Amino acid sequence: MTDAASISGRRPRQADIAERAGVSISTVSRVLANEPGISDSVRRHVLEVAGEIGYLARRQASGPGHQLVALVHAVQATADLSSFYDGVLRGLREAAEDAGMPLAVRLTYADAITREELERHLAEEGAGGLFLVGVDAPEATGRWLREAGIPVVLVNGADPGLTFDCVSPSNFYGARQATEILLAAGHRRLAYLTRSVRPTLRERIRGFEAAIAATPGARGTVVELKQGETGLQEGINTMKTLIAEGTDVTAVLCLNDLIAVGAMEAAQRAGRRVPDDISFMGFDGLPCAAMASPRLATMDVPREKLGREALALMQARLASPHEPARQVLLAVRPQAGGSVAPPGS
Repeated sequence: MTDAASISGRRPRQADIAERAGVSISTVSRVLANEPGISDSVRRHVLEVAGEIGYLARRQASGPGHQLVALVHAVQATADLSSFYDGVLRGLREAAEDAGMPLAVRLTYADAITREELERHLAEEGAGGLFLVGVDAPEATGRWLREAGIPVVLVNGADPGLTFDCVSPSNFYGARQATEILLAAGHRRLAYLTRSVRPTLRERIRGFEAAIAATPGARGTVVELKQGETGLQEGINTMKTLIAEGTDVTAVLCLNDLIAVGAMEAAQRAGRRVPDDISFMGFDGLPCAAMASPRLATMDVPREKLGREALALMQARLASPHEPARQVLLAVRPQAGGSVAPPGS
């Protein structure tokens, strides 16, 4: 059992509260962030334990203006990409805890990134720093944030004007490397199933096109995804259309793993052998890649590291408000699978 004596000499952590209170670390994190969905009795118990072991005193010692709030894209974080954003937020929460900086996490929507909504979130949390996780600030909102001098970090996002600090996977290099893997296997007729609505996604398109342009005889087609209820269904719908139209490709790169799994399923239903007739490559390294048959080859994104780097950027911004904005790109790594082989193998 964790007690005050057993943690003497080190800073108390949320894990210590969880062990002593008999609840999960996730419950502790939600209570300390004042998130809904926790009973009053559990909330009171967790806060009492936090006070007893000195955790709350450490939070209060962090001083005014060090309260942070993260706004997370609700649709992505609660649906197809929940595992992606769960990893990002885990890294962000752990880094904030290590730094003694209280962090509140709230869901939001792309059309709710307005001055009025941001002012409300910041005021309700008493926050002196803002993370936008998986969402982009409209031009007018971004202009207000800059003029107001509010410290902002874009997480899994990019600012084309580089006026905000941001951290993201190396989308250009990752997509280029993924395409190069398919080219190295001998493929010369490739398609990339994607969307182009965010700057980060357009970087992946650029990476795909750069690899194609550097390879004599290669032909690449960028295909806009057809709408579906889920990313999986978008992959199925788009691949069914490509096959019905007789599109001549031997390899397909996909925006993410869910879309790739759906596209691969559609190809198999149409009688195409994977990878003998057609190869597939995903992106993000999501759990579904390992569940696919054959196992999906993909590019693994260090999700927790994204969150930790975001907190480091915020700390630097709070310490030096007038320094130029920084963009941090984290390398992604190939994750082998059975969905890639030479054409006609």
